[in-house]
Amino acid sequence: MSSPLMWIILIVILALVFDFFNGFHDSANAITTSVTTHALNPKIAVLVAASLDFLGALSSTAVAKTIGKGLVDPGLITLQVVGAALVGAILWNILTWWFGIPSSSSHALIGGIVGAVIAANGFSAIKLKGLEKVLSALLLSPLLGMAIGFTVMVLLLWIFRNKSAFQYNNYFRKAQIISSALTAFSHGTNDAQKSMGIITMALVSGGFLSSFKVPFWVILACASAISLGTYSGGWRIVRTMGTKITRIQPMNGFAADLSSSAVIFGATYFGVPVSTTHVVSSAIMGSGSTRRLTAVNWGVAKQIVTAWFVTIPVSALAAMLLYWVFSFLGG
Repeated sequence: MSSPLMWIILIVILALVFDFFNGFHDSANAITTSVTTHALNPKIAVLVAASLDFLGALSSTAVAKTIGKGLVDPGLITLQVVGAALVGAILWNILTWWFGIPSSSSHALIGGIVGAVIAANGFSAIKLKGLEKVLSALLLSPLLGMAIGFTVMVLLLWIFRNKSAFQYNNYFRKAQIISSALTAFSHGTNDAQKSMGIITMALVSGGFLSSFKVPFWVILACASAISLGTYSGGWRIVRTMGTKITRIQPMNGFAADLSSSAVIFGATYFGVPVSTTHVVSSAIMGSGSTRRLTAVNWGVAKQIVTAWFVTIPVSALAAMLLYWVFSFLGG
């Protein structure tokens, strides 16, 4: 495996596997509200989400550039570093999916990259300004999702204050088709780019690219992998987000989708990776809490928030251990 071509092939495979599990894990983001309120049939919901995820992934590469060259110098990236980061993130996604916990693929990948690079080159290899930018976005975006979700829901309740619940729920059940489509598209614009950044970073460090510019075949491959994962559907997490956080009705489902899409689109515009899972679940909490605070299951919310904070350090530690194992096996 000393050939640069061989380790590039391995990195591409691992990155696409991560992308698939990212889509599989995060399909709940786009379909939870519309499926829970019966706005869309589950099979149609995942097909629509996968299609728009694919189109969203083709739309931009700003986040890929942040991942690929904003955190560490691509010249410090080796097979063991990227392999450890990706395998650690994949394992975390599988573990949290198994227990139905809406955790962050973005947090897992960022933690994996940071942990593996530190294990290989020490703390000085990390670009602190880039890491600060990424961590700030990851931490602030769920708060924005909750605040905007609450605000949008209050505005909708005021606008439709003279309508019966039956009337406006029937309207918003139809509107959810559009809002869930926006959520799926926004997911593709942000999440698919993370693997694009990893693959392009490896191509640069391996001498296959002279500068950091994401090739079209990388964009197409990552878009395909994440959309296939989305189509497969992580139904365990759908159940958690759809029934255990709060009771989702068409109006607050629409509000949550619209709010989370706005946050994710904004993050993509500025080229910062965010956790779509955290943004969507926070928006659901925000829109649900307008009825009354007890309408939100804060016990489940606490589990989700705990996952927000433990994902990065745990995945960083896992990547460190995996890097040492890979280095030992590689001689």
